[in-house]
Amino acid sequence: MPIEILSRGLDLFHYPFMQRALVSGTLIGVMSGLLGSFTVLRQLSFFSNALGHSALLGIAIGLWLGINPSLILLPFSVVFALAVIYLLEYTQLWTDALLNILHSSLLAIAILLLSFLDVYKGGLNSFLFGDILAVQPLDLVISALLLLICLGYIGLTLRTQMLITLHEPIAIVRGIAVSAHRKAFIILLALVVGVSIKAIGVLLVSAFIVIPASTARLLSPNFTTHVMASTVIGAVSAILGIVISAIANLPSGPSIAVTQLVLFLGAMGYYAL
Repeated sequence: MPIEILSRGLDLFHYPFMQRALVSGTLIGVMSGLLGSFTVLRQLSFFSNALGHSALLGIAIGLWLGINPSLILLPFSVVFALAVIYLLEYTQLWTDALLNILHSSLLAIAILLLSFLDVYKGGLNSFLFGDILAVQPLDLVISALLLLICLGYIGLTLRTQMLITLHEPIAIVRGIAVSAHRKAFIILLALVVGVSIKAIGVLLVSAFIVIPASTARLLSPNFTTHVMASTVIGAVSAILGIVISAIANLPSGPSIAVTQLVLFLGAMGYYAL
């Protein structure tokens, strides 16, 4: 019986929608792991969570306007990132307080808007938890292009990013444009979160940014290893989660998140030895 279940689950990967899901999960896992390694050390973890929740407003606006919400998410993510950057620079509020205000208020507005739509009653789960099986070829192209941008930006500025992350005062003294790099990174992170929401959902997207990076942190002796390990763990956990969801007939997004949690707990056990 278990062999039959395993066989039926693996047979699903002959279908194009499962193949797209696997590719999408891998691309998102790599991007999230790569940027997550910097995000965790810069204490920006709550930014991805705040943006994920706030993106529900972008989805609501798209539905109200009769536009595919996927087309709204990327512009909305960039606007959110720019708004956060502006408010951080021109107010005296702490980052966590500001993000809490934004994400809770925007989420409340989104729920009010969705309450007037039929989709609120029947289709909200797909927005909250994502549907990686509904990923289309265009989504893969966008994710692949964004991954290339992430790899190019981090690869070309790796030493600078490391210095800003680990020793920001020294970076300032050396004349590095810390503010410009910080803005560019936040916008790039916002785009990755925006691309990931369709597949993962607004509730779980922050797990893809934070958990692989935190797992890698427990296993890595230095920063370079941390970045590489976070990227690999992000991709591997996505693949394992999708395979498990296919075999056990479980939702893919939560399956990936739980897989990431299991890997994190394993790393904690190893770290405690």
